[in-house]
Amino acid sequence: MDKTSIIGLILGLIAVGVGMVLKGVGVTALINPAALLIIILGTVAAVTIAFPTSTLKNVPTLFKILFTETNKTNTRELVEMFSSWADQTRREGILSLEEQVNEVEDPFLASGLQLAIDGQSPDFIKDIMLEKISAMEQRHEEGAAVFTQAGTYAPTLGVLGAVIGLIAALGDMSNMEALGAAISAAFIATLLGIFTGYVLWHPFANKLREKSKKEVLQKEIMVEGILSITTGDSQLIVREKLGSLLSSKELAAMKQVNSDE
Repeated sequence: MDKTSIIGLILGLIAVGVGMVLKGVGVTALINPAALLIIILGTVAAVTIAFPTSTLKNVPTLFKILFTETNKTNTRELVEMFSSWADQTRREGILSLEEQVNEVEDPFLASGLQLAIDGQSPDFIKDIMLEKISAMEQRHEEGAAVFTQAGTYAPTLGVLGAVIGLIAALGDMSNMEALGAAISAAFIATLLGIFTGYVLWHPFANKLREKSKKEVLQKEIMVEGILSITTGDSQLIVREKLGSLLSSKELAAMKQVNSDE
């Protein structure tokens, strides 16, 4: 489970709920079927118009990605793994890695390693793997764009809901007390639109992009690692090459492990 997504969502709800109470507004005011219909269904309708079915059918998967922590290999572990493979390749030859291919769970890494074992040129391997990364980035951006657009539509639909509420409220001004309550209810749509847009949809899009960046970094480490093995780089050179792609914290941790060994 991705704790930051859960914590952020809870904090957002607390901020609005407690803020309303402190301002003297009952939280029950948010229970407004008309406003919820306009914001939620309206946003869904706008997104449905904006994107093809092939993109929209991935939305459930995107929610899963947002609220779950993927069990991908740690980047530092990747560097250590390629360092080990580089040493093995220099001693036993690249064909000795055939057993490792069957043990690798990542399809991207397995396919790249198999290309190297098959004797493909480094340039060919690099072109193929970079094309796969580019295609992956495009898919990820399409998913994030769904939430970005939802975050753009929701606040505007909130204004639309408020206008509809005001039209209804001003239609009968004979009862000023009821008019005040109707106007107050009209702005619930604006509140819900802004909340969903800037506390949910836009942050969701940013979270997807951040997760995509981390996955791309891992894929780039895999590409450089496979190319280093193919060209016969030493264990030390592989560590230096791949270490340049790590954060300073990860690099320090790797050096600490190596010094302990």
